[in-house]
Amino acid sequence: MTLPATGSTSPARAHRNRWARSGRWSGWLWVVPALVMYVVFVVRPLTLTFQYSLYDWNGIGVARWAGLDNYLTVFTDSDLLKIIGNAFVLIIFFSFVPVGVGLLVASLVRRMATGLFGTAVRTILFLPQVIPLVAAGIAWSWLLSSSGVVNQALRAVGLGGLARPWLGDFDTALPSVGMIGAWVSLGLCTILLITGIGKIDPSLYEAARMDGAGPVREFVAVTLPGLRREIGVCLTVTVIAALASFDIVYISTSGGPGYQTTVPGLEIYRLAFAQRQVGLASALAIVLMALVLLCVLPIQRLTREEKG
Repeated sequence: MTLPATGSTSPARAHRNRWARSGRWSGWLWVVPALVMYVVFVVRPLTLTFQYSLYDWNGIGVARWAGLDNYLTVFTDSDLLKIIGNAFVLIIFFSFVPVGVGLLVASLVRRMATGLFGTAVRTILFLPQVIPLVAAGIAWSWLLSSSGVVNQALRAVGLGGLARPWLGDFDTALPSVGMIGAWVSLGLCTILLITGIGKIDPSLYEAARMDGAGPVREFVAVTLPGLRREIGVCLTVTVIAALASFDIVYISTSGGPGYQTTVPGLEIYRLAFAQRQVGLASALAIVLMALVLLCVLPIQRLTREEKG
């Protein structure tokens, strides 16, 4: 019997090697189209935005090198600082209120809403999420106007002294916009949390009850730890929505009165297209992106499930 020469490759092994190489190339063929789209529509615009932020440019004429002057303006201009602060105030309404109320509602739904009633509750709660934000802004503008349903209801119960143009008052405009955002976000958070509760092992609740845990202790010891990932998703989505908000603010108040409800997204639009300060608008956009990352990354880290 003749043995194959040392170092020679059998036909079967050569075929497997060719198949492995072709498999790697075919994998890249699937990835490349998405990668090209990402580079064209994400990386390139982001790079250009950072480039524009280093210039004083009106979008038409010759750009003048400004260095970090635009960023200095963002961090020293009192109006821009107030605008950034408005976005952080909206985080309370867009994120913490929907997540807190969503946890409460999800716990109640788990205990009481079953069958057809449970399906109806989920549908009603999720309904605001499928309504376009523009339509939601218009509807709430009517409800919160001087002659809107909210003020009519207050007058009907003898609380006419509390009636006011909620979106036009300096004290209530920003909280009113925040409540609109909370109403929109509540459905998504609640549905995610209800789904997360459904994945928790029922034996954990039975063990907690056998140990004498009441509803509050059961919620703290079983429900909250089991919903860590879902809470992280809710906070991530809603914090981004608060910091990058535009639609609801533009439709309901247009940033007024004064700068009371102006947010970075709306101000970027105004600076770039109304005031022709493309460089400053780009710098504010880069700062906004950095703020989003600074807020979201810790949330992702804190709510990530520990392995092992």
